[in-house]
Amino acid sequence: MKGGLSVLGRLFLVLIFVMSALGNKVPNFESMAGYMASEGMPMPKVMLVGAIVFMVVGGALVFVGFKARIGAGLLAVFLVLATYYFHDFWTFVDAGERQMQTIAFMKNLALLGAMLFIVANGAGAWSVDRLIGRGKSCASEGCKTKDQKEKSVVDQ
Repeated sequence: MKGGLSVLGRLFLVLIFVMSALGNKVPNFESMAGYMASEGMPMPKVMLVGAIVFMVVGGALVFVGFKARIGAGLLAVFLVLATYYFHDFWTFVDAGERQMQTIAFMKNLALLGAMLFIVANGAGAWSVDRLIGRGKSCASEGCKTKDQKEKSVVDQ
């Protein structure tokens, strides 16, 4: 059950990124770049291509659990930039818009927390990283780095 829940959790977590990139940003590239420029984003077309790549590649890596920490890192970078540039609720005077932006800000903060959790702990059960032995939690499984293994052999 743990494995299935891990896969489902990773899927649900990354769907927002992949769907946003492929369903909105790619088909509306020019208008998205224009919006980004209006919000003060430097080099909006370059940054938009980067955002799309980070969202799709990061989402795929997290979902399958292959180099999930790197994928989560890509998504974390995207979230920090998107939150700063597009959900600056403190700049809005209109109460309704301020509330909407606050909610979006907090949603991104929650997603950022999830990405940091994956960076710290890996993808979990039923992941490629776990399958090939990269995703072990050393704290819970007592694994050692190569240097620690060599040192323990020398110490014996």
